[in-house]
Amino acid sequence: SGSFNDPVEAIKFYMNKHGLSRRDLEPMIGSRSKVSEVLSGARPLTMPMARALHKHLGIPAEALLKEPVIYTDAPGTEIDWRKFPLKEMAKRGWIEGRDNLTDQAEGLVTSLMRRARVPRSATALFHKNDQKRANAKTDAYALNAWCWRVLAQANERNLSATYEPAGSQDDMLKQVAKLSPAIDGPLRAVEFLAEQGIAVEVVPHLPRTHLDGAAMKAQDGRPVIGLTLRYDRIDNFWWVLMHELAHVALHLPETDETFIDDLKLDSTEDRESEADKLAHNCLIPAEAWRDSNILDNPTPIAVMALAQEIGVHPAIIAGRARHKLENYRLLSQFVGTGEVRCLFRHELGT
Repeated sequence: SGSFNDPVEAIKFYMNKHGLSRRDLEPMIGSRSKVSEVLSGARPLTMPMARALHKHLGIPAEALLKEPVIYTDAPGTEIDWRKFPLKEMAKRGWIEGRDNLTDQAEGLVTSLMRRARVPRSATALFHKNDQKRANAKTDAYALNAWCWRVLAQANERNLSATYEPAGSQDDMLKQVAKLSPAIDGPLRAVEFLAEQGIAVEVVPHLPRTHLDGAAMKAQDGRPVIGLTLRYDRIDNFWWVLMHELAHVALHLPETDETFIDDLKLDSTEDRESEADKLAHNCLIPAEAWRDSNILDNPTPIAVMALAQEIGVHPAIIAGRARHKLENYRLLSQFVGTGEVRCLFRHELGT
C-alpha cells in the first residue's frame, strides 16, 4: 500500500492496483462529474465517500482522511490561482478540468502541486531571484507550473535506484558524454541516469517560460532534471543535459534551490559559470579543444577528427565552434536538426 500524501494519491494507487476506471468509482463517489472533480483535487472527499471507498476498495481510512499537503505559506507569497496558464495546462492534460477553469483554478493547480509533492522551498520560485539563469520576461506562474509538472512526472516514474553522489564530480558526466555518438544516444543517456537514481523528464516549455532546462530536487531528495527540447538539435540536447547534470553534481547536494536555465543567456553568477565549465570540459576536454585549433580551421574534416579522437557526437564539436565563432550558418549539416524530438515522441505526446 505504501505511504500516501493525500486521498487522491491513495485512490489513484488503488485504481491502478485493481484496474478500475473512473466509472467504477461512481457508486462510491457519486456522479461522473464528482469523480472527475475529486480526482482533479477540485472537490474534497466527504465522509460518506471516504467510508464507501474504504469499504469497497480497502483503501486505508487514514489515507482517505489525510489533509492534502500544500505548501503555499512562504513569507510574502500571494498566489493568484487564476494567473496560471490554465487552458494550456488543461490542453496538455496536466490538470483535469475543461470548463470554468478559472472558477476551479485553486483546486486544479493544488492537485498538480500535490502530485509534484512540492517542497516548501519551491514557493520561492514566485520571487525574483537574480541567481537564476532565467529570462527577465519569464512568467512566474507558467514557470512554476512547468516545474511542478516535471516533478509530478518524476514521482510517477518512481525510480528504484538511489542516487549516490559520485566521488569525482566529472566521472558520471564523462560517462554520459560517451553515449552521445549513438543514434539513440539521448534515450541511452536518460536510461543510464535513471540507473544512477537521477530522473530526466522531457516536458515541453509553456509559453512565456523561455526555458531550456532545470535541475531540482524531488521531495525525497532525489535529483530531477527537466528538459524542454525547445531547440530540436543534437548539439543543443547534449549541452542542456550536461549543464543540468553539472548542477546536480556540483550544487544540488548542498541546496534545495531549483536551477532554472535559459541557456541563450550568458551568466556571470558563480554557480552558472561552474556548471558551464564542468559541462564544457566533460563534453570536450579543454586540452583536446585547444590542440585541435578548430576555431582557426572549422572544416568538416576537423570536426570529424576531433569527435572521433575524444569519442563524442560530431554535433557537440560543431555546436561549440558555431557558438564560439558566432556563426550559425557554419557546419549546420552536423548539428542534428530535427533528430531529438522524434526520439521522445511518447513524452511529447506526438
